[in-house]
Amino acid sequence: MILYEYPFNERIRTYLRLEHLFRRLGELVPADSPLLHHYALVTIFEIMDVAARADLKADVLRDLDKHKNTFNSYRGNPAISEAVLDQVVHKLESNFNTLNTVPGKAGQALTENEWLMSIRSRAGIPGGTCEFDLPAYFEWQNRRAPDRRADLQRWSATLAPLAESIYLLLKLLRDADVPYKVIAANGQFQQTLPQGRSFQLLRLRIDPKLGLIPEISGNRLMVSVRLMRHEADDRLHQSTAEAPFELTLCA
Repeated sequence: MILYEYPFNERIRTYLRLEHLFRRLGELVPADSPLLHHYALVTIFEIMDVAARADLKADVLRDLDKHKNTFNSYRGNPAISEAVLDQVVHKLESNFNTLNTVPGKAGQALTENEWLMSIRSRAGIPGGTCEFDLPAYFEWQNRRAPDRRADLQRWSATLAPLAESIYLLLKLLRDADVPYKVIAANGQFQQTLPQGRSFQLLRLRIDPKLGLIPEISGNRLMVSVRLMRHEADDRLHQSTAEAPFELTLCA
């Protein structure tokens, strides 16, 4: 099954983008290739760009604290394990305290590294990191893979508190609701959202054998899915077939 996710607000959209970049970074850093390590460094710069939003850290801290208060309100409920509850609350508190002690925005410590910032300023230019533009960077790329990896791990460690908090918040959001099966008639599906709940994320799973691509749109009142097919002319065409998929609305 292919999983598609659609955020209902800008805050969750930012969280998903950061998660995507952190996962990419996690794949690239363990590699040995200088080229892959180049893209690992570019990914660090992308994370810094996304995390540059002034209120991002405050949003993450607020969400961590909100979840902690919600879980603490479940204490005394006989249907909930106190041991599991303690583990979750402890994890939330730990992430909150760790992120709260990081000064400034995510990656701010890296902005004081002039060598890194010289690479960052050239990375956005097509071909701007060639050896004749950045000979010091070219020399770094020709170092032993373990040495480059150690540098990347040291630089990315400054982003770890944010990464761990984003992972935790998205996991709690995704685990909060259960999936259900729906059918798209004539390649389209619409559903009115129940009032009284503020949905933040839509998750859609569809069988890849169907060869269909969902175009998702939504707001606080309604969600709409249109199923498309990638045809031989390299364009998307709307499907008219009846197709099943799995939907989860996370509040």
